[in-house]
Amino acid sequence: MLIRSISGVRGLTDSHLTPKISSIYARALHTSLPDGVIMAGRDSRPSGDMILHAMTEELVGLGRTVIQCGIVPTPTVQFMVHNTEAVGGFIVTASHNPVEWNGIKFLRPDSTFFHPEECQDLFNMVDQNVELKKSKEAGIVWPEQNAIQKHVIACASISCIDLNRIQRRKFKVVIDAVNGAGAIALPNMLEALGCEVIELNCEPDGNFTRGTEPLPENLNDLSAMVKNHNADAGFAVDPDADRLAVVNEHGEPLGEEYTLVLAADGYINETGKKERFVVNLSTSLALEKLAHKNGSTVERSAVGEINVVNKMNEVNSNLGGEGNGGVILKECHLGRDSMVGATMVLNRMSQTENTLSEIHRTLPIFKIVKDKISVDTIDSDELIDKVSNLFNDADKNDLDGIKFTWDDKWVHLRRSNTEPIMRIYAEAPSEDQALELVSKIRSII
Repeated sequence: MLIRSISGVRGLTDSHLTPKISSIYARALHTSLPDGVIMAGRDSRPSGDMILHAMTEELVGLGRTVIQCGIVPTPTVQFMVHNTEAVGGFIVTASHNPVEWNGIKFLRPDSTFFHPEECQDLFNMVDQNVELKKSKEAGIVWPEQNAIQKHVIACASISCIDLNRIQRRKFKVVIDAVNGAGAIALPNMLEALGCEVIELNCEPDGNFTRGTEPLPENLNDLSAMVKNHNADAGFAVDPDADRLAVVNEHGEPLGEEYTLVLAADGYINETGKKERFVVNLSTSLALEKLAHKNGSTVERSAVGEINVVNKMNEVNSNLGGEGNGGVILKECHLGRDSMVGATMVLNRMSQTENTLSEIHRTLPIFKIVKDKISVDTIDSDELIDKVSNLFNDADKNDLDGIKFTWDDKWVHLRRSNTEPIMRIYAEAPSEDQALELVSKIRSII
């Protein structure tokens, strides 16, 4: 099956997202974008090469020039669109889905992902499968060898960090890139920040040797290496390297929710500004509590990077993200970026002599539980309707599924944008309290 959403399109490459189907998506992208150059890149899945080739061949035949960045993080392609004359782009990636999947993410002229209505228009064009007349003059393919280096320089130059202070600390960091698109980029980023870098799963060959999401249960090898090497931190990313998770000096995963909180804490300390942070509905309360303590505020959007980005633009926010380890810094580009995240976390570490575990203890502490159920045998709309009256003592939000919020806890039920599942996320001061909220939702099912 093909899953189509605000995150683009994803499917099994041996049956659904074939080169032939990918060519149809290339035609629709060509029709959707203004005249001009298109930027392209992919993650390290072996199937990515044939999909990228099929799409590029179609676009060149239609007269487009395609700049190919090769195997690079998704945010690197976004950064390149943002900083060149490119009128848009695409990334061949299925992010955290298993290796037998692949996908295509579509970029607008402003380097952000297609808006929901633009995705729908593109999907409608794909369904119509209109043949387009080939251009009399074919376009060209232009290889871009330095995309990662340009991105590294930009991250090291952002105004809310002190590069010299970070470099002086010479942090020892273990990086687990899951053999994905960040396998070259993240070590390069860390070296530019003066770190002693220890690599784990840093061959960009698509051999995902652990669970693809940088969740605590998938980071045992990283945790062991942090302890064995007496490192200051461990960083982990997903296959397209837009998400970052952090492990402290004891080898303990902080949970991907705390990447954005650490980045925001450092940002507040560095700039002294009162900021309007933007996060999605499923992101931790920790950032909200931290922001309020420092005279800042938090706005919430529906889940999905483009929804956060649109809200950031609406309220003129410079920093936002998602609780899956996604940090979005407007100054660099409007997209989740593990390289920006790593830079901002190290900047926070450089502000004091405290270790990561000590810094973490100064932050508001909550426990989040992430559960999911298959939608094969249930009607998701009907389920959300049934759950909507489950809690009468909570604030209720139906912007994206249904979310119930109290002062120090919440539970959120919504359909996934990227998988045929429904997600049940809950957060509370203790894991038991969060599990209890999830169990109450499950009891309805």
